Amino acid sequence: MTPATQSSLPERINAALPQTQCTRCGYPDCAAYAQAISAGDANINQCPPGGWEGIQRLARITGLPAQPLNPANGTEGPRAVAVIDEDWCIGCTLCIKACPTDAIMGSNKMMHTVIEPYCTGCALCVPVCPVDCISLENVTGMRTGWSAWSAQDADLARQRYEFHRATHSHSRGTAPEELPEETALTLQTPSDQPLALSAGSDEAQRKRAVIQAAMASARARQGHG
Repeated sequence: MTPATQSSLPERINAALPQTQCTRCGYPDCAAYAQAISAGDANINQCPPGGWEGIQRLARITGLPAQPLNPANGTEGPRAVAVIDEDWCIGCTLCIKACPTDAIMGSNKMMHTVIEPYCTGCALCVPVCPVDCISLENVTGMRTGWSAWSAQDADLARQRYEFHRATHSHSRGTAPEELPEETALTLQTPSDQPLALSAGSDEAQRKRAVIQAAMASARARQGHG
């Protein structure tokens, strides 16, 4: 393999990935996973969004044998988009910070909404939501992997992710892996307003209690700011 070909291998691998930036491969983004494959530090079967076809594409590029998707990284499935229940959204902006393609529109204390064409279905917004108001909706039926995605989708996702990194890296010092901790801070309850939920509480009561705790915590932090 020539030096020129070797130097372009990570980019060729990255170009074959779906660019969902979901981190399910175990790396912070598609480019990092591509670099790890090129360096021999990762296998080519760690990308659930790409599915079996994606593994075959990577096998052709790298010369490595195709192998089944590693279940530790997840399963191949249809494309999903995030949906925000605006009746429950408290405008905390945590999902906006977590979204790698800036597909969520909103501002602090204002309801958020998802711009569907920009959503990659990465699901990174779901665990950071303190009131569990984000769900994933199947939009491709039985089509999975690259049958549910396209080169155009991947190109758009990659462009938006690169723009996201460029515009947010200097304005926000919070890395994606730190967001769960930030969510925990949001859910901290002031000592004078404990979050006490009985085992028999239904979902609506639980959400109301969490919302009250989140809002009380936000007011407490503002009072100490």
